[in-house]
Amino acid sequence: MKIEFAPLNIPLRRRLQTAAVVQWVFSFLALAQCCLAAFVLLCLSDWWILAALYAGWLYLDRDTPISGGRKSHWIRSWAVWRYFRDYFPISLVKTVDLDPRNNYLFGFHPHGVLVAGAFGNFCTEASGFSELFPGLTPYLLMLPFWFRVPFFREYIMCGGLVSSEKASASYLLSRPGGGAVAVLAVGGAPESLEARPGALTLQILQRKGFIKLALKHGAWLVPVFSFGENELFDQMENPVGSRLRRVQERLQRIMGVALPLIHARGVFQYSFGLLPYRKPINTVVGRPIPVVQNPSPTKEDIESLHERYLQGLTELFEENKEKYGITEDKHLTFI
Repeated sequence: MKIEFAPLNIPLRRRLQTAAVVQWVFSFLALAQCCLAAFVLLCLSDWWILAALYAGWLYLDRDTPISGGRKSHWIRSWAVWRYFRDYFPISLVKTVDLDPRNNYLFGFHPHGVLVAGAFGNFCTEASGFSELFPGLTPYLLMLPFWFRVPFFREYIMCGGLVSSEKASASYLLSRPGGGAVAVLAVGGAPESLEARPGALTLQILQRKGFIKLALKHGAWLVPVFSFGENELFDQMENPVGSRLRRVQERLQRIMGVALPLIHARGVFQYSFGLLPYRKPINTVVGRPIPVVQNPSPTKEDIESLHERYLQGLTELFEENKEKYGITEDKHLTFI
């Protein structure tokens, strides 16, 4: 394989953009493990009393990830996130105004490999969420496992990440006075196994728990499609039924996280590595679907709203796809 090296005369701003993405990829793939190792070493050192005090704090603070987290506007506004945004670049597109008197459940599609669009747009202020949607506060739902990792949990909560447990979503969607936005990557970790350039397959037909939650709390549903999300990494071929796919699905059931075998580019060369490609991500927030509160929704209520949601998501995709380089003959596939 011929290796294409990066030129030496790259402008400083592009080097800073790459550095910002390196730290982001590290945070997703290795920071939790480093934080856990640091806690274990602290326990075994002469400073074990600090580890004991922190363990007590973890117990006392155990409900915070399901009670809105601990958002830090300062961390969300770091300059590093602007370089992160410009690497791809990432943009947030509003189609209509959203009334801050309501609570909303944003259904984010597709999951992609590392949900870069969801992180950039809803866990930082780099794309101007607060200016586009005044009065609304976004929270990105993440697997509960990560909020049990010492130190790491504190960092991710600062960006607005909260647990994806039912109690966490219910807390946000029932907020008095409105203004809360729970952002859910509906396809979840299994959908990342479908993430590759050109893929338009969404795992949603059997995903109806978020519909039931919206009904129970009267939260308005908003379909969100992130154009370019699947273009960031190549992935080894793993068709449904293949040996690799069966192993990945088994590991996902055991561990709770998917393990797509991905590759893209490196820091100093463009031929291989774990950095995403520089491909634009345009995250389009669609029209809200009004939801009337129903504390005890029937199966028919859930199915009806689910159909309306699929229709809204399809319309959002069809109305915007040609603006972002998807040809007219390409359509979403729901599984």
